[in-house]
Parts: sequence; structure tokens; C-alpha cells
Amino acid sequence: MVTKCLLEGLAMDVVNRAATALRMGTSMLLRSQTYLGAPYRRLRSKLGALKAITTMAHRLARLVYRMLKYGQQYVDKGAEYYEQRNRQQQIEFVRKKAAQLGLQVTPAHA
Repeated sequence: MVTKCLLEGLAMDVVNRAATALRMGTSMLLRSQTYLGAPYRRLRSKLGALKAITTMAHRLARLVYRMLKYGQQYVDKGAEYYEQRNRQQQIEFVRKKAAQLGLQVTPAHA
């Protein structure tokens, strides 16, 4: 049995009720200032709404699985932590790419 799932005005065919619930939970992350909200907003701008919802629903499913299987607690680190970590990863990527091209990057201090 296939049901229509309406998320933010976008229709998609969903068979699994758990998947529908996870997608509905994911759609609430848009305005959430949490560790999960930050990557959702970044993915949404890159991939579009439907793919971002599916990707983050998968991430939530893995998180719920670990919590249930191993009894782990979820500790939210906040959107600021995610943004800071993402910025550091981008800086390292630029440094490595510059090194491959034979260039050296020096940080500009404001």
C-alpha cells in the first residue's frame, strides 16, 4: 500500500510508516537551531527539499537505531558547533587543494 506524504507542499510516494514519520520530523529541522538542523539547511540549499528530507531522515533513522540498540543518549551539540566544524573542514580542504597546486595558503587576520 502506497500513501502520499505531503511535506511542505511537496508530494512523494511513501510505503513505510516509519519513513513517513522520520520525514515529517526532518521537515521540522528547517528552523531548528540544533546540530541536526544545520546540516539539513546546508543540504537543502545544495540538493533541494526532497533529497535533503530523505537524506536527513536516513540520518535520523541511523541515530534512532543506535539509541535503541546500544542504549546511547542523544546529546545535541548545537548548530554553532556544526558550523564551526564545517568551517574547519572547508579550510583544510582549501589548504590541501592549494598544496596540490603548489601554492601556500596563509590565514588573513581581521
